[in-house]
Amino acid sequence: MAQSLAKVYLHLIFHVKYDSVIIREEDRPKLYSYIDGIIVNKNSTVLQIGGTSDHIHILCTLPRTISMSSLVEDIKKCSSSWIKTINPCYSKFAWQGGYGVFSVSSSIVDNVKMYILGQKEHHRKKTFQEEYEAFLKAYHIEYNPDYVFSD
Repeated sequence: MAQSLAKVYLHLIFHVKYDSVIIREEDRPKLYSYIDGIIVNKNSTVLQIGGTSDHIHILCTLPRTISMSSLVEDIKKCSSSWIKTINPCYSKFAWQGGYGVFSVSSSIVDNVKMYILGQKEHHRKKTFQEEYEAFLKAYHIEYNPDYVFSD
């Protein structure tokens, strides 16, 4: 082959480090837009971003030139630094150290977009921990709850 081609869809999920520092509803569109810029600068494509006051979901492509962990690290590091500049209430803002990344088949990309858009409604019935554990179980990922849900 003379050319390297790839299209890998990722569903990223990560949580705020301290429950006392929440992402205010009025700031979410700005945060999502900023994160979109980070991802685009990494030669990736954002398909959907959404979340609630304590966590975020991102559906994007994985560029073939960087690792998944590098992409997530840049998103978390840059967005955490940026959000601290928009309001003093975010002075102690941080993302938890861990994250979840799940592969998405091209056949269900639209379903995942709708899932991300429905976060507000979804979390009227289910906590973040319940949601995240459901993803881990669906993807057959073994985990220790003592570590997954710690700061």
